Amino acid sequence: MTNPILRACAFLLFVVLALASFAPCAHAQGDETVRDFRKYFREAKSAAERVEFVLSLEKIESPAVVDALVPVLKSEEPDVVRAAVRVLAGFKTVEPIAALIATAESDKTESVRLGILQAIFQGRYTSAAPALLVFLSDKSWDVRRRAIEGLGVMKDPAHAEPISALCGDSEVAVRCAALDALGLMKSELVLAPATLALSDPIWQVRASAINGLAKVRRLESIEPLINRLVVEEGRLRADIGAALDEITGKTLGDRLEQWQSFWTNYKGKFQIPTDVELAKLRAKQKENREKYKPAGPQTTYHGIDTPSRSILFVIDVSGSMENLVVEKERFQDGGYPSMMRIDIVKTELARTVERLESYVKFNILSFGTDVKPWKKELVPANALNRTAGKDWSMKLEPLGGNSKADLASVGLTSSANLEAGKTNTWGALTWALGIAGRGAKDKNYAVAIDTVFFLSDGRPSHGDYVDPEDILREVRTANQLRKVVIHTIAIGEFQKDFMQRLAEENGGVFVDLGR
Repeated sequence: MTNPILRACAFLLFVVLALASFAPCAHAQGDETVRDFRKYFREAKSAAERVEFVLSLEKIESPAVVDALVPVLKSEEPDVVRAAVRVLAGFKTVEPIAALIATAESDKTESVRLGILQAIFQGRYTSAAPALLVFLSDKSWDVRRRAIEGLGVMKDPAHAEPISALCGDSEVAVRCAALDALGLMKSELVLAPATLALSDPIWQVRASAINGLAKVRRLESIEPLINRLVVEEGRLRADIGAALDEITGKTLGDRLEQWQSFWTNYKGKFQIPTDVELAKLRAKQKENREKYKPAGPQTTYHGIDTPSRSILFVIDVSGSMENLVVEKERFQDGGYPSMMRIDIVKTELARTVERLESYVKFNILSFGTDVKPWKKELVPANALNRTAGKDWSMKLEPLGGNSKADLASVGLTSSANLEAGKTNTWGALTWALGIAGRGAKDKNYAVAIDTVFFLSDGRPSHGDYVDPEDILREVRTANQLRKVVIHTIAIGEFQKDFMQRLAEENGGVFVDLGR
């Protein structure tokens, strides 16, 4: 056979026949794996083993996988459920995806629907859109929220109207999700509900409204945002300034009088720059000026400025905080009692607390193995609370450090208290964000705190989650609803990329104080 076309056709025929003969084998092997899973899953001795069993079903394109994993979605072990969602989000063919959607429609168990909705979201299964539209009226607020998220990432303009109807939902999380989705879709249908939501009593809803107006960038949003700038305080005031800058291409930030003057002079004749024009404008501005800083009052901690009026300071007091800093020259002019990490940290904290304005509300949280808040909730930074907070800060001491090891070596383990000096990063963040606990339903998301300063010197070593990737994932998930900015400050010698990512993934700033 010398004709190249005939040779190519013969090769293609060979491939088709080979695939046809292989497909039944692969299908049979997949069915066998599913049968083994059903047989042995209940016999797994640990959550880790159950996760491995679930992940063995990956890349099996069969509706049988859906049937096998539906009961797993009811598990009280979040890691096992997460593994099941991962498998269900990985289908590439029509049949298992159709089976997944059909199960979501027929099974009214909330945990099952939530798991499937997460899989639909992660897998970007556009064929699920009709089912998601139905779920927008589900009695569970979490199901409604997940359905909105799934529709939002599809960015289909046809879905904007039903999503916009939920901008007035009774549940805060649903209102936020609807505004966020419309902003992501850049739908003009966000304009009316977002403008109305600028005066919502819940700050997270106002944050979503501001963000939605910034993303859609329309002329009619300018005046409502300027009017809200008159009354908004703290972190959201800076957000409004950034939104107005984004819409107009200006760089006035939260300078109210300048915005009012601008609008008085240009209302009725100003034109919004296009996205292309805005990009060129920003590039030019970047060459000619430094990054804009908000004009309003700021709280500064370790060089990080925040306009927030609802602040939580989280301080690591694990055993390693008694170590001396290595780069002493960086701290020698600070007037610290010693070069011990804890002395530097608590001195700076006390100084910051002392400088807080009276309109700020604040709290302090220390953590080692256990978590210890100064107060049960935020308190106003009046003269009494500033004095008490400063005093509490200066009394912080590292728990179970190297100096205590000598006590343990001679049998005084109780006095050494070494067990108290571990680094329970997850526990501290759980308290800070009001997370109910590992695997618990996330009900307490409308937190009063909007900004956290998180200072630590060590790798997580204690708590429900100790792996940095697990902590980052869980904080991202929880903070999607809370919208808390997390600034991080690292001191000491350890891998700092965790602290940097914790800040970057949660809208914060990372500062490395040095070794």
